[in-house]
Amino acid sequence: MMLTLPFRNFIKKAANRTLQNSLLLRAKSTKEEKSEAEKSQEAALEEKLFLVDENDKVIGHASKRECHQVKKDGEIPLHRAFSVFLFSSHGDLLLQRRSEEKITYPGLYTNSCCSHPIVDIEGEGEECDALGVKKAAQRRLGFELGIPKDKLPLEKFNYITRVHYKDEGNGEWGEHEIDYVLFFQGDVPVNPNPNEISEISYVPRHELDQHLPTLGTLTPWFHLILKHRLKLWWDNLDKIDKIIDHEKILKLGFPK
Repeated sequence: MMLTLPFRNFIKKAANRTLQNSLLLRAKSTKEEKSEAEKSQEAALEEKLFLVDENDKVIGHASKRECHQVKKDGEIPLHRAFSVFLFSSHGDLLLQRRSEEKITYPGLYTNSCCSHPIVDIEGEGEECDALGVKKAAQRRLGFELGIPKDKLPLEKFNYITRVHYKDEGNGEWGEHEIDYVLFFQGDVPVNPNPNEISEISYVPRHELDQHLPTLGTLTPWFHLILKHRLKLWWDNLDKIDKIIDHEKILKLGFPK
């Protein structure tokens, strides 16, 4: 039976209330505990990321802090990242709202999971078939969404293409990435980390246009992918070979 949008939104709200209650039970409530969450975000800024050129060739390493701080001239170091789009077996897409504790783009809705391969984690620099990026995505889906590693076999990640975009954010923290787009389809258990995620929802393809206005501002990478490619890719979820392009790096959001 197909659910109407109002009824599905009612279910979503009820599910999110349950999630919020669960997150509140797990979340840190005192000022001292909140500072622990902030310390966790600060510590992550020291992780080493892969600096790349416009052809995605690794040219060095820099801390996450250095890779996201906007310089006085507006420049931001170009680095490697990934965006996971997690679909249920029925083709519904999991979206998340970033926690208010996040240093970059707090409180904004985005795709299922977004992060970076880390230089100091073994295997995350492997380039053949984006294997290192897939390993990083597997790790991060566990950290953010609590999905067990054995539910995320690497062979089920589909590397679709790469996107090059830049956004100066709030003028202090921004993004400049070559972003690997990964699709994963399957029914997996989720247990969101409240330091990373404040809300989740599964959205059917046919309700996307109605659902988007309820989300508010989106992260820049999700906004650009949604605007230029996501609907086409989603419509070909069962014919994924038609949308894969490992040769071209899409430049989105730059002046023509």
